[in-house]
Amino acid sequence: MIQDRPPLTVLLAAPRGFCAGVERAIRAVEDALQRTDRPVYVRHEIVHNGRVVNELKRQGAVFVEDVSEIPDGAVAIFSAHGVSRSVEREARSRKLAVLDATCPLVRRVHLEGQRHAKAGREVIVIGHRGHVEIEGTIGQIDGIVHIIDSVEEALSLNVSDPERIAYITQTTLSVDDTREIIAALKRRFPAILGPDIKTICYATQNRQLAVRVIAERAERIIVCGARNSSNTNRLYEVAESEGRPALLMQDPKDLTLSFIDGAAVIGITAGASAPEELVQEALALLAQWRRITVEEVRVTHEGTQFAPVDISQLIAQLANAS
Repeated sequence: MIQDRPPLTVLLAAPRGFCAGVERAIRAVEDALQRTDRPVYVRHEIVHNGRVVNELKRQGAVFVEDVSEIPDGAVAIFSAHGVSRSVEREARSRKLAVLDATCPLVRRVHLEGQRHAKAGREVIVIGHRGHVEIEGTIGQIDGIVHIIDSVEEALSLNVSDPERIAYITQTTLSVDDTREIIAALKRRFPAILGPDIKTICYATQNRQLAVRVIAERAERIIVCGARNSSNTNRLYEVAESEGRPALLMQDPKDLTLSFIDGAAVIGITAGASAPEELVQEALALLAQWRRITVEEVRVTHEGTQFAPVDISQLIAQLANAS
């Protein structure tokens, strides 16, 4: 009997889930599959979520880690995380038909870094080594580039000329951690130029703020998303930093009854690359165990939209190659 189940209030963070850049990238792959008759290959996961990738695989997309794996005559799509200039050059040299789904906000970081490098400044990139977005970003900048991801590295960094340096940031970082790193850089290098946290994606910032707000009431927080998603992991860390036990739910089987045992109020959010259906599956599980009341807690409305990736040039390119 439902009446016999203990009550549970579920606070749904809003905004949560897909951001405009993720929606744009997914649509680019779907458009290429629907509007061309060529095999469609995507370099790296289009976004960091296995469910999204598997659905696109089901529709016919093929995912690879290197342009060299893409056969001649196929469509090559660059993921939302962006790519280096060397990847772009290789695709051009292969005469591949390319659709670039790089998020416009990631592209803005590239342009910022390029601008500073052209002005003769060393560029400090605040971000996680090895992350595909960082690999793409440093590969877009001609000049001296340093990668740091902690205050300690900021304090030990050596540069050639402290008067001619600048910083940029990965788009999916923790807002608070990044502010601390920037503050350390400014203490050491008063002449440093940079965008503060403005190049951290608006969606990343909004989702982190929403977690902080629901953490004021929620005893535990479920974060829906993939383990290899930077923005999802940052949400998990924000929840923990607020003193709330957190669970990263990549699949419904990750959510167990023991996680909510004894809790009267829990929160749910989702990373910017996590589909809403994952949130709904979490709610369905909770409803099996408890008598739930769902309350959406909205901290802001997101009206940002990006123009779709222009597929007309791709279609023209394919027609000319025929």
